Amino acid sequence: MTTQNTATTSSTTGPLAGLRVLELAGIGPGPHAAGVLADLGANVVRVERPTNRTPQIVDPSNSGAGLRGRRTTAADLKTDEGREFVLGMAERADVLLEGLRPGVAERLGVGPDDCIGRNPGLVYGRVTGWGQDGPLARQVGHDINYIGLTGALHAMGRRGQTPPPPLNLVGDFGGGSMLLLVGVLAALFERQRSGRGQVVDAAMVDGTALLSQMILGLKGMGEWTDERQSNIIDGAAPFYDTYACSDGGFVAVGALEPQFYASLLQGLGIAPESLGDQNDRTVWSTMRERFTELFASRTRDEWAAHFAGVEACVTPVLSFDEAARHPHLVARATYVEVDGAMQAAPAPRFSRTPAGTPESWAPTGSRTGVDLLNDWS
Repeated sequence: MTTQNTATTSSTTGPLAGLRVLELAGIGPGPHAAGVLADLGANVVRVERPTNRTPQIVDPSNSGAGLRGRRTTAADLKTDEGREFVLGMAERADVLLEGLRPGVAERLGVGPDDCIGRNPGLVYGRVTGWGQDGPLARQVGHDINYIGLTGALHAMGRRGQTPPPPLNLVGDFGGGSMLLLVGVLAALFERQRSGRGQVVDAAMVDGTALLSQMILGLKGMGEWTDERQSNIIDGAAPFYDTYACSDGGFVAVGALEPQFYASLLQGLGIAPESLGDQNDRTVWSTMRERFTELFASRTRDEWAAHFAGVEACVTPVLSFDEAARHPHLVARATYVEVDGAMQAAPAPRFSRTPAGTPESWAPTGSRTGVDLLNDWS
């Protein structure tokens, strides 16, 4: 990992240098989206709510790692002064991001009509679980609820077992912040022609459904069943699964294509004719038994070394700490160290306008509202 320890300043490098983004404090996908924009060079200011309440859950999106690259201040939106500060910043911004429950921003006087009324070119990005309308729009929920309702969670896990929570990568970040980012950047592109901003309604249920499009396509072709671990990429195929090794580690096997499958068998010392056709499901149980027995005979790292350079799609399953030390990820600087903590480097990469090294977070109150308004004047 490369190391960076510096005070936060407005970004001046990256493809979004010069873009002004106002972030109303939230959790999860909103801060993540704002962080990505900051990574890519946007000048992001986050407005916190002044409060001394102890958070009910640990929220890393409100920590230094989750807030890197932007400046923060506090404003009480229930006061005229706080509301006017946000509207003044919105008047100068290109993008506003908020992840409040539907109707809350409007009640506080900083909704789309209020902000776009002051700045017709503003792109007002909103991210919620259920969306801005619909029967569930105002209901509470978390990632697991959103992906559960869309069918995605039902498709994950082992046959006969309960679906496992797949972290919060699918709903919050894949279907939430990434969909919000696509919407915001699309609206900015359209603004170049029309000169007008608009509201982006990014719902995690919509985004999760969109992420599931390939599976929906397979289902439409009759190539996907709703029973878990019954499909080619959900753990049913022995050549697309994970296996335990002798030391308690695991390897990931993704030998879908015939040539990769052939290399897998060769690497395991299995004669192809002893197993039958790769796609004959009647032999999959025998195939799995052979793979399980063989992978359990060596350590994870021994198998990693054995298959290194072999086109069999066999890789070790690494922890985050191990991943940060892997030669490929080190060579690409995929992880960086900021203030002594491991973080993901900005992505994707750009040939002419590369993003800078992530900057440290400066605590709330490090800049006053007057300072920030003057900066954006």
